Amino acid sequence: MLPEVRQRKIVELVSEQDGCSVETLAEEMDCSKATIRRDLNKLADRQLIERSHGGAVPATSVGKEQTYPQKEVQNLDAKVAIAKRAVEEVHDNQVVFFDAGSTTMQVAKQLPANDTVLAVTNSPLQAMELDDDGTEVKLTGGSLRSPTRALVGPSSERFMERMSFDVLFLGTNAIDAEDGLMTPNEDEARLKELMIEKSHRVVLVADSSKFGEQSFISFADVSDVDVFVTDAAVPTVLAEQLEADDVTVVEVQ
Repeated sequence: MLPEVRQRKIVELVSEQDGCSVETLAEEMDCSKATIRRDLNKLADRQLIERSHGGAVPATSVGKEQTYPQKEVQNLDAKVAIAKRAVEEVHDNQVVFFDAGSTTMQVAKQLPANDTVLAVTNSPLQAMELDDDGTEVKLTGGSLRSPTRALVGPSSERFMERMSFDVLFLGTNAIDAEDGLMTPNEDEARLKELMIEKSHRVVLVADSSKFGEQSFISFADVSDVDVFVTDAAVPTVLAEQLEADDVTVVEVQ
């Protein structure tokens, strides 16, 4: 197993199990404890996990927002599967908005080369990814939020108010039947509201770790979504709300 693959799996296990011992990780990864300790030190230096006595714990806690590098390595296989299905929602001659985020980044990576599509994003990282594939890209402008690498603020909002999009690929930190879609930051919440308001079709892309979670600010109702692409069966209460709001749910494997 390549070191970067092993380290990504370590972050996933530590996050899923709310902490793991060196011994458990060595057994799961089929490698020595010394190798795991070196991996944990590297991951801790990158703030992807936190070292604990005899192992590691997640690098996030209640009220603390995860950074983009932390999100980027978590549930990557699920995010890629979601993205492969989500790009089927794009058609020729459309203007497509890509919300900043680790799952929407995978959608950008999966977008087939198409010189008739105009991509718009508030993510400089996604802009570079899309440009590398020959897609015409426009950036919203604005101030860069370091934790999520998203452009936000008055300049971004003024840009959005003048625009209209055929399709929006939207990310969220949490989704709940009652509280809707949530995010920890007010500036990002405002921009997401504008994305939805200016888009004819909203495609939510979120893995199952977001089910039933809570965050600081609700920026949309479930009913604002047209298509929800995810990687697992949706919990009953949320599934009932999605059905009542006529949201198409696509579960990928």
